[in-house]
Amino acid sequence: MDVSALPLIPPSLVHVRGLTLTLPSASGPINILSGIDLDILAGRSVGLVGPSGSGKTSLLMVLAGLERPTGGIVQVAGQDLTGLDEDALARFRRQSVGIVFQNFHLIPTMTAVENVALPLELAGVRQAGARAESCLRAVGLGHRLTHLPGQLSGGEQQRVAVARAFAGEPRLLLADEPTGNLDMATGAAVMDLLFEQKARLGTTLLLITHDPALAARCDTLLRMKDGRVETVAPRLQEAGA
Repeated sequence: MDVSALPLIPPSLVHVRGLTLTLPSASGPINILSGIDLDILAGRSVGLVGPSGSGKTSLLMVLAGLERPTGGIVQVAGQDLTGLDEDALARFRRQSVGIVFQNFHLIPTMTAVENVALPLELAGVRQAGARAESCLRAVGLGHRLTHLPGQLSGGEQQRVAVARAFAGEPRLLLADEPTGNLDMATGAAVMDLLFEQKARLGTTLLLITHDPALAARCDTLLRMKDGRVETVAPRLQEAGA
């Protein structure tokens, strides 16, 4: 066989094996994640769906290095997260991960451009302010650079959050219900923007959503239930959802 004729398969940006997360409670230990195996190829988009309490956000937090797993292997962008201390995890996030939450998590006393520039400054990026301004213009907020979050609409605040998430050109973008606090039209516009930026940078995307139409835009669908990945479908349309 001529191996040179075979299609090239991109490497896994996310590699997870036997992932468990157990947290203490007054009634005893609770298994949040139970033996998850997962690979996400570089540059792909993955929709993560499932009922509330199924472990979706906990999985995202582990992949971001914000929650330490109880057991298993977690490798993201070539880093074994289980072996990193808190300082190393912070550097990993600054260098490799962008996060967009349902609640915008902007600093209320900082302008839009300052909110985007801050993580760049912490990462030691030169001319962080200029890059932040460029990122805000790219998401249509060139006229809102000096506005505080309280002076922006919900959609504008989420655009600032998207600009901040992509400003560091992350290899992995984690989005947790990014349109949950927005009306339908504004949410659709924000998601168009998120997918545009993902395509522009070739970023790998993991998107938590309850919206089937939004999940259908992703290359792959993951369904979670009771702390496990229950179903993996290459295409949502082929999964009959």
